[in-house]
Amino acid sequence: MARILVYEPAFRRIEQRLPPSADGQDMLLLRRDGTIWHGDRELSRDEAQPEIGWTSTDLFDDPPAMRAYFIALLKSARLMWLQSGAAGFDNQTLVELVRKGARLTNNHSQGAPMADYVLWGVLDHLQRGPERRAAQAGRRWEEHPFTEMGDTRWLLIGFGAIGQAVARRARAFGAHVTGVRRTPGAHELADAMAAPETVKDLLSASDVVVLSTPLNPETAHMVDADFLERMKPGSVLANVGRGGLVDEAALLAALDAGAPAHALLDVFETEPLPADSPFWSHPRVSLTPHASALGSGVNARTDALFLENLGRFLDGRPLLNAVDSAEVLANAKGG
Repeated sequence: MARILVYEPAFRRIEQRLPPSADGQDMLLLRRDGTIWHGDRELSRDEAQPEIGWTSTDLFDDPPAMRAYFIALLKSARLMWLQSGAAGFDNQTLVELVRKGARLTNNHSQGAPMADYVLWGVLDHLQRGPERRAAQAGRRWEEHPFTEMGDTRWLLIGFGAIGQAVARRARAFGAHVTGVRRTPGAHELADAMAAPETVKDLLSASDVVVLSTPLNPETAHMVDADFLERMKPGSVLANVGRGGLVDEAALLAALDAGAPAHALLDVFETEPLPADSPFWSHPRVSLTPHASALGSGVNARTDALFLENLGRFLDGRPLLNAVDSAEVLANAKGG
C-alpha cells in the first residue's frame, strides 16, 4: 500500500477517475492551509512520509500550499516517484528529491498555451498593435503597414515541448524556423537545427528569438550585452524560459538603443517583479507575471497524465515523460 500525497482541490477533480490499482492506497490530502490529512486525522509533515507525489498545476497557483507540499516531500524518507506539473527540472527542490533517489516524470501540457502566448506577443508587435490601438483610441484613421509572418525567421533556443509547439505555429504562418538543442540532427518541425555554440552567429539574421531553454550555469545570462548587440535591428526577443537566462540590465540598455525592437517577457530574475522595475513602463516591453502557461486546457491534460502514470506506476509499467536522473543532476551542475 503506497502513500500518495495530493493537493486537495486537485484530488476532488480526479477522485472519481482514479485507476483500479489505486483502490486501497493511502491518500494523503494537502489542504489549502498547508495541513496534511489522512482521512479525518491531521498528520505532521514529518509523519506524512509520502511515497508518491504530484505537483498539480493548481498547486503552483497557491504558493503557501506549494511550500508546505515541498517540505513534506523533502522530509519523506520513502518518496519513490514524483509527477511534476512542470516541464522544467531546474528547480532546486526537484534536484534534491532526485538526489535522494526519487524518480521524476515531467509535464509538457504547458507547451500549447505557452506557444499561443508567444505567437500572440510576436504577432501584436509585427502587426503594430500598440500604434493601431492608439489610433483607435484617438479616433484617427491611420494606416499601419506591417511585417508578414511569412517574411520572418525564428530562432528557437530550446527545442523541447515548448519550442516545438512554437515551431508548429510559426511554420503554419509561413515563418522560417531554426531550432537550437544539444542533440544533433534534423527535426520535422524545423527548417534547420543548430547547436547552442552557434547561436550568436545566427542572431543577425533572426527576426524573432524565443528562449525556452533550462536555466543552469551554462545558460545563466546567456543573453548578455554581446548577444544583444548581435541581434537584428527590428527583432523581437521572447523569454518564456527562466528569468536568469537574461542579463536584465543589458537588456534594458539594448532596448533603449533599439535592438531588439521589442521584448516579450513572462519571466524575471526576481518574481514578483518589483514595482519600481523599469520594465513595467518601458515602451518596448510587453510583460506578464509568469502566466504564459495558464491556458484553459492545462489542468485537464495534467490531470490525465497523472492518472495514466499513477496506474502505470502501481502496475509496474513504464512511466510516460520519465526524466533521466543523471540529466537532472548534470543540469544542476552545468554539466
